[in-house]
Amino acid sequence: MASTAEYDYMCPVCHDIFKTPVILSCSHSFCKECLQQFWRSTETQKCPVCRRDSKHDPPVNLALKNLCESFLKKRNEVSSSGSEEICSLHSEKLKLFCLEDKQPVCVVCFTSQQHDNHKFRPIGEVVSSLREELNTTLNSLQEELQHKEIIKGKFEKTLQYINSQADHTERQIKQQFEKLHQFLRDEEESTITALREEEEQKKQMMKEKLEEINTHISALSHSIRDTEEMMNASDVCFLKKFPVSMERVQISSQPDPQPPSGALIHVPRYLGNLPFRVWKKMQDIVQNTPVILDPNTAHPDLVVSDDLTCVKWSWNKQPLPDNPERFEYYPCVLGSEGFNSGTHCWDVEVKESSDWSLGVTTASNRRKGRDFYKTCVWSVWYDQYSLSEQPVFGFRVKQDLERVRVYLDYDRGTVSFSDPLTNTHLHTFTNTFTHTLFPFFSCYTIFTLKILPFSS
Repeated sequence: MASTAEYDYMCPVCHDIFKTPVILSCSHSFCKECLQQFWRSTETQKCPVCRRDSKHDPPVNLALKNLCESFLKKRNEVSSSGSEEICSLHSEKLKLFCLEDKQPVCVVCFTSQQHDNHKFRPIGEVVSSLREELNTTLNSLQEELQHKEIIKGKFEKTLQYINSQADHTERQIKQQFEKLHQFLRDEEESTITALREEEEQKKQMMKEKLEEINTHISALSHSIRDTEEMMNASDVCFLKKFPVSMERVQISSQPDPQPPSGALIHVPRYLGNLPFRVWKKMQDIVQNTPVILDPNTAHPDLVVSDDLTCVKWSWNKQPLPDNPERFEYYPCVLGSEGFNSGTHCWDVEVKESSDWSLGVTTASNRRKGRDFYKTCVWSVWYDQYSLSEQPVFGFRVKQDLERVRVYLDYDRGTVSFSDPLTNTHLHTFTNTFTHTLFPFFSCYTIFTLKILPFSS
């Protein structure tokens, strides 16, 4: 229901606030569009209120137009700021809060049947506790947002690391293949060089045979000319020279030189099983390491070599992603391949390190925190300076060693450790294995642990 003040700004035709009001000569005002529509419908130009004649194009009532705009602006401000504080049912100010309906109500609502037996509190009391509750939730959301931002930063760093990791790996691939390419180029060159050397040797041999046959041909040619001249000589001269000529002819007539054995190129020496022979030679320059390291599991304090066979401790912690596979507390690294059957053996050079641990562990063993060595670890360890006798990291080795051999027989459930140089047994663990086992290595010094190549 419109207020008395609002009626002063309403068009008599549309009963809404004036829009572009125009004033007639009779002093009545209307919306310009409402007046034109009325005149079109009646086909006369009379005032819709008093029916007096009017001009065809009445002027805009600027004073009323400004008043209407001010009224609308003020009403909108009141509506946006105060309408929420007024009960929509009773037009009373909302002063109470119904605890059952969780809604603000007015004093009329308080006495209405709709809220029988409901509990109420003053809005001021409820707002205070609810603001505190909402503020706690807001703080929680802000903390969660900060946490998400931290995770986002880690993901962005991981993305950057993936790029650099891929670039570094690509460079290593190219270097390794370049070594193989260079080996093949060298083999090709040496094989062709040997072929050319044999070619020169065989050609020289045939040249010598050619020189020998040319000498025979020359001698025969001279003998033939001399004999032909003697045949044309007089009888007395012929008889005098005949014995000498026959002797010369007999001397000139010698057995044919025989072609030398093995005069041709020994083609099988160069082409026979060529790829296989090169591959066999390549085995002398390449090495097969039975276990290689997985750098994605290495603790940030550890540095893994480019060929993934060596690890050592570093003073400078590397800015590596904290991915789930990576060790977080102990300076450990896993092998890249797990075992769930069969026998496996690898040798580790430990001669320079004074503090190390190595063996096998399950794939599911915890790599974060301090619980790694508590279960599912079968290892030997050495610490030159430790006085502890507790088997914290497995079986303790007290003698200095250059190498340690790890022998895993998964099916029989044994992990054995020995000194391969002296063939001395160190320790054997017995267990029933049901999970995939991974080799692991731990290094606490700047000296390198090295997995040695397989020796056939």
